[in-house]
Amino acid sequence: MNYILFAVPFFFLLIGIELLADRWRGMQTYRLSDALNSLSAGVLSTTSGLLTKGLGVVTYAIAWQHLAVFELSSASLWVWVFAFVFYDFCYYWNHRLGHERNVLWAAHSVHHQSEDYNLSTALRQTSTGFIFGWIFYLPMAVAGVPPVVFLTVAALNLLYQFWVHTRHIPKLGWFEWVFITPSNHRVHHAQNAVYMDRNYGGVFILWDRLFGTFQEELDEEPVVFGVTVPLVSWNPLWANLQVYAHLWNDARRAGSLRDKLRIWFMRTGWRPDDVAQRYPMEKPDLAAFRKFDVPLGRARQWYAGLQFGTYVLIGTWLLGVGEHWRLLPLTIGWAWMAFGLYAIGCWLENRPWALRVEVLRLVLNLPAVAGLALVGGIALPQWAGWALAVYTLLSFIGLLGLRRAERQPQAA
Repeated sequence: MNYILFAVPFFFLLIGIELLADRWRGMQTYRLSDALNSLSAGVLSTTSGLLTKGLGVVTYAIAWQHLAVFELSSASLWVWVFAFVFYDFCYYWNHRLGHERNVLWAAHSVHHQSEDYNLSTALRQTSTGFIFGWIFYLPMAVAGVPPVVFLTVAALNLLYQFWVHTRHIPKLGWFEWVFITPSNHRVHHAQNAVYMDRNYGGVFILWDRLFGTFQEELDEEPVVFGVTVPLVSWNPLWANLQVYAHLWNDARRAGSLRDKLRIWFMRTGWRPDDVAQRYPMEKPDLAAFRKFDVPLGRARQWYAGLQFGTYVLIGTWLLGVGEHWRLLPLTIGWAWMAFGLYAIGCWLENRPWALRVEVLRLVLNLPAVAGLALVGGIALPQWAGWALAVYTLLSFIGLLGLRRAERQPQAA
């Protein structure tokens, strides 16, 4: 059962409730561009997952079939409890090393790039974590945890983490000693020196207390959210590639072959001496920290929001039906989604070429559907093509309306 698919409506319902709480309490934990960027990364992650999740599932199943030491039954309650706790232990080390090693941070950094902290941040997930993430859960297969149990507890672990991404819930007393809470997870998303690289658990904070990585949220040290090398973009593709690109450039510039290779697996932030001297990387002063933002008119914000809403609907549909598709149609669907989210990012950044990219996105809508049907062999409902045609036409009308409205003040 795809628990994440069924949870999507509740995610957006809770985001709506948090927005109401913002208004009621006079807080501002959301900015449209930042939230759309986080949600775009999430949509891209789930779409990419349809292409890549087979790696983790297949390797786990093979390890379970050939390396399992014990025969654990999915019919036993204690196996489920054991697996739930064991998964969080493995998650702790996956998460911790995701902060401590360059190549793993390249994947995980996406989740930390938001300079706001709200429920949309929870959905800001990586599209490249599949490369190494599966390795950390193989001990569960060796212990004999059946794949169906593993997949279920993995989904439950992820679902639990959603609610802790909020600034509206204070410390929760004794609960803070055992479980991950909004307070101790706010610490995890901070770029303050005192908070850096702390509180890695997914459900249980006990691992952090046991292995010396726990840090309490301090009243005298307000959390500053984000990463020390800011993304400075609303582009979800660049969000996933930023750290890889920095590592590649450093590896390419390094004079030593040894440095070219080891930079990927050194501690996060490590750079070869010769590269660091020739290409120093300045980090912003936290005392003068300012969130990245691009001024955007209200009409353009509405347009971006409505376009993104369409991608949420289509992405949710893909998540529901794509599991049964072959690789070719999945690739076509992923490319269509990725380019569309890129176009929305260009729009939010008010790039000079954003309008041209947006027009190209709309022009490619019908060819993308035709590709799914003709090349990918997907039997789409008869109304799908007509619905996409109407959506594309309305979008063009909206673009023309925006252009006309923006020219009127100049003519006056």
